[in-house]
Amino acid sequence: MVVTYVSGFLLAVPTANKDAYRKQAEEAWPMFKGYGAVAMVEGWGDDVPQGKVNCINSAVKRKPDETAMFSWVVWPDKKTSDEAEQKMMADMEGKEFPEMPFDGKRMIVGGFETIVGDATVKTGYIDGTVIPVPADKRGAYTAASHKMAELFQEFGAISVVDAWGDNLPEGKVNDFHTATLRKPEEAVVFSWINWKDKATRDAGWEKIMEDPRMQEFGPHTVGADMGRMIFGSFVPLVDV
Repeated sequence: MVVTYVSGFLLAVPTANKDAYRKQAEEAWPMFKGYGAVAMVEGWGDDVPQGKVNCINSAVKRKPDETAMFSWVVWPDKKTSDEAEQKMMADMEGKEFPEMPFDGKRMIVGGFETIVGDATVKTGYIDGTVIPVPADKRGAYTAASHKMAELFQEFGAISVVDAWGDNLPEGKVNDFHTATLRKPEEAVVFSWINWKDKATRDAGWEKIMEDPRMQEFGPHTVGADMGRMIFGSFVPLVDV
């Protein structure tokens, strides 16, 4: 496992602004790289279901003409991420922020430490999840996630990444706390499964759901509330 630090994002973008968002993200990458980032992925919603309790759509307050996104920036470590944030704020002081092709007030952001997998692996098709987990179950959750990752890779996944919430600021409109209906004793885990393509993903999931090992070490075995897990499938819009 390559231990890195991840800035995770959930947001909603007007579907008509897809190309404008891609262009802005691609132009922003040299800046992030200059501050020390090692990878960036922008995942465009392909199949983001509505939930009975909560979901990614409700988390970002998605409108009918918008598409939900699951994105991240990878840093070598927390120190580099923290320093980059300070430098960005200092560099932007006194300047006008560029106009965004989406509502930035509804963007959810947080910092996460990777506990499973390599966050720098190139993506093909993404299953993204965010789930609340009892904070005192980090060790047990990590062990279970390693076993889960082995199972998914056995059935075609390229990589599986789990990242444990480290810095989750409260937002004025929404945040990772409200997204998962987090309780005081819980942490938040930001995760994704990387597949070669959608067809491989569909075939892999069919086999995984039939495998009895799924019941042995799933997140529910460490007290994670699966009913509040939010998830969706995404196509990489930008992967650098």
